[in-house]
Amino acid sequence: MSAHEQSFVHIASVRLLLIVWVALIFGTWLTVSASNVDLGFLNIWIGLAIATGKAVLVALYYMHLRWDKPFNAFVFLSAFFFLFLFIGFAMMDTAQYQIDLIPGYSPGMGG
Repeated sequence: MSAHEQSFVHIASVRLLLIVWVALIFGTWLTVSASNVDLGFLNIWIGLAIATGKAVLVALYYMHLRWDKPFNAFVFLSAFFFLFLFIGFAMMDTAQYQIDLIPGYSPGMGG
């Protein structure tokens, strides 16, 4: 077998995959629980943080990025960074015009 034909395969243990699965189920429960608590504008950020954590677990363990080349992890993290920027700018823009978008809504009204 030449150097170009070699491939790297990593097999994750069933125990590790089950632990990650339990963490993902816990994250789902946490998402549902957090949605029932009114924290104002923080609700969306908490939901996004939980979803990001779950996506990282899936990518690291189910997609085997943990054992892959570091460049692939860099690309993955860069994608999350740009997604965070996009969502952050979109939410800032929406917050700027919130009063105009929802008639009768004003953050200062307390309601």
